Amino acid sequence: MAINGNNVLIYRNGTAIAGTISNEIQTGAELIEISSPTSGQWKKYITGRKSWSVNVSYLILANNGVRDLLNVGTSYTLKIRGRNATDATGVVGTGILKSCKITATRGNLVQGSFTFQGTSPLT
Repeated sequence: MAINGNNVLIYRNGTAIAGTISNEIQTGAELIEISSPTSGQWKKYITGRKSWSVNVSYLILANNGVRDLLNVGTSYTLKIRGRNATDATGVVGTGILKSCKITATRGNLVQGSFTFQGTSPLT
């Protein structure tokens, strides 16, 4: 599967409500510093818990799009896969809408962006 801006679908209450055109997907793992009698002056780490987040961009289509600002704090299911692919070829997770940003410039299309913070494993 080639990853491109078409590969993130956003669901609320089991219904697809948005598909993205541009996105950034990030995963991370915390590092826990440990001591070791064999490492001397060098730090040593083990992995801890994992996290993920997704930033997506979209176009605001109508004046009601400004109401997207009110959806922060809402949980969504995000599916990251090709639009015609099966769930087995991608990943799925639940995330909270952490922030919503709207950029409105006179003479240009109104653009928005969402940041989702993962609250479940990506599976």
